Amino acid sequence: MHPSQHLSQDDELAHYLHHENDPDDPGYRRFLSKLAEPLMARLAPGAAGFDYGCGPGPALAAMLREAGHDVALYDPYFAHDPAPLGGTYDFVTCTEVAEHFHRPAKEFDTLRRLVRPGGWLAVMTCFQTDDARFAAWHYRKDPTHVVFYRQETFRHLAAVWGWVCEVPVKDVVLMRRPLDAEST
Repeated sequence: MHPSQHLSQDDELAHYLHHENDPDDPGYRRFLSKLAEPLMARLAPGAAGFDYGCGPGPALAAMLREAGHDVALYDPYFAHDPAPLGGTYDFVTCTEVAEHFHRPAKEFDTLRRLVRPGGWLAVMTCFQTDDARFAAWHYRKDPTHVVFYRQETFRHLAAVWGWVCEVPVKDVVLMRRPLDAEST
């Protein structure tokens, strides 16, 4: 979306405050399990993670903590402590956030930097798959959604970085940074 069509920060925040992201909501947890389950199957016990764009109710972080992982939080509106952005992690999650990136290249550079060698970047966003139905697509109609992705976008990004890319379920991508120090 052209930057002139982005909402103001105040209007964007007002929209986010209408989201129902209750960490105790079983339906919301089931939704997040699409990413949590395949990610946790790949993590060592007690892995250190980072939930990038955790929102007002960091349900995914709660799920990962309940499974024994340590999870730091960051969100530009709801957890604006920049200190965790200076670390590196065994895994970084970005659920239903990438579509809000006003500067996606910058944001993905940040995400890449946060992942330790051998670690995982886990992204969940509704993949754009059908150009003919794009105009009527429900996901496009959210005024805070300003960029959209296809599976191929993430496969390309992983290839450029020298990472491995998996799509374990619809709308979820797991990218692993190799242990090799020569990867980016």
